[in-house]
Amino acid sequence: MATKKLWGGRFQEQAAAWVDAFGASISFDQLMAEEDIEGSLAHVKMLQKTGIVPSDDCDQIIAGLEGIQKDLEAGKLTFTVENEDIHMNIESILTDRIGPVAGKLHTARSRNDQVATDFHLYLKKRLPKIIDEITTVQKTLISLAEKNVETIMPGYTHLQHAQPISYGHYLMAYYQMFKRDKERFTFNEVHTDISPLGAAALAGTTFPIDRQMTAKTLGFSKVYANSLDAVSDRDFAVEFLSNSSILMMHLSRFCEELSMWVSHEFQYLELSDAYTTGSSIMPQKKNPDMAELIRGKSGRVYGHLMGLLATMKSLPLAYNKDLQEDKEGVFDTVKTLLPALRVFNGMLSTVTVKADNMKAATENDFSNATELADYLATKGVPFREAHGIVGQLVLKGIQTHQNLQDMSLSELKKASPKIEEDVYNDLQSEVAVERRHSEGGTGFDQVRKQIEQAKKEIDD
Repeated sequence: MATKKLWGGRFQEQAAAWVDAFGASISFDQLMAEEDIEGSLAHVKMLQKTGIVPSDDCDQIIAGLEGIQKDLEAGKLTFTVENEDIHMNIESILTDRIGPVAGKLHTARSRNDQVATDFHLYLKKRLPKIIDEITTVQKTLISLAEKNVETIMPGYTHLQHAQPISYGHYLMAYYQMFKRDKERFTFNEVHTDISPLGAAALAGTTFPIDRQMTAKTLGFSKVYANSLDAVSDRDFAVEFLSNSSILMMHLSRFCEELSMWVSHEFQYLELSDAYTTGSSIMPQKKNPDMAELIRGKSGRVYGHLMGLLATMKSLPLAYNKDLQEDKEGVFDTVKTLLPALRVFNGMLSTVTVKADNMKAATENDFSNATELADYLATKGVPFREAHGIVGQLVLKGIQTHQNLQDMSLSELKKASPKIEEDVYNDLQSEVAVERRHSEGGTGFDQVRKQIEQAKKEIDD
């Protein structure tokens, strides 16, 4: 006896239920139900136009699929493990509703090009949403930076005070990171916007199909040029996971700093209560849990990228069952990215900037040491020599508990007679920041230029 599987004509034995469950993908690929119906509608309309399937039969199939589509939207469909995947589930439901004519839907098509088409459609719809969320974050960064061009904070290298910078400059650094993220996802759209439909199992088909028609119907800009590539390519998914990993890395870095900046040791920022939590035992706690969660979820996305790369690395052409493992990581990453971006934007748009604390942190350190070295260089002292002179002054300041700007002129002149009264102006952290006019620098004029350029980019 043949099995009841739609593909089971040559099989005599029925797999155990637990084997079917292991091989089934309906538990997750039902997320592509909408795309599967869309792909089938496009396919049957092409079969009708080309005369491959009689028009009356196609009308029945179209009506049946549209009915299933309405029930899906209403949440009335039930899928089963016995039908393995979303494709077989939809076809089985269609068969129950319109009878054997439903079997003509699969003419000139394979599950191989069908699933690839569904997957492309799924991601094609969601990439613009991710790009929009990144744009929202960029707009928030621009707005916050514009309000804080002249807010002074310590700039860090090795997590040590390095030089004072504009907080607006700091924010615009992240704007640039997210700009690159958006560019990567935009390019990802190019490789996602290709139709595999019509490649069939791997070799194309003998039927006179019109691949351009189905591609146009589904909103794809072009078709795969090679049928083997069409059913086996998952580069677009790997690119998506790679781009998502880089984006999550950027979010995680920002969240790491947010978690530091709101701590008692820094007190540069305060997060809204809406994006923090308390402790079950310590009443005073205000924990940056949402920032920490975003930071933590970066590892989850990295794992999905590594998982798909490992799945793909040894696959021979064309389709292999291993490719069933390509979707869960992508689905979960979409489910992770969108709320992470929304929560992050919420935190950022409601943050309180403690400008006085930021500036104070630059006035009780030696982050103006480079200013003194540059000052000496402008007086004709070779920079390497100036560097050594200032290093000795810093050492003395550490030993005597004095900052450079607090040392007397006579003390400074002992280190170098080139130092004059005007040095105290240069040693002010605000002046140190404002004077950095080099292109892309932290000078207020340069930060404003960055902001204006960013506004033009966002508007375009």
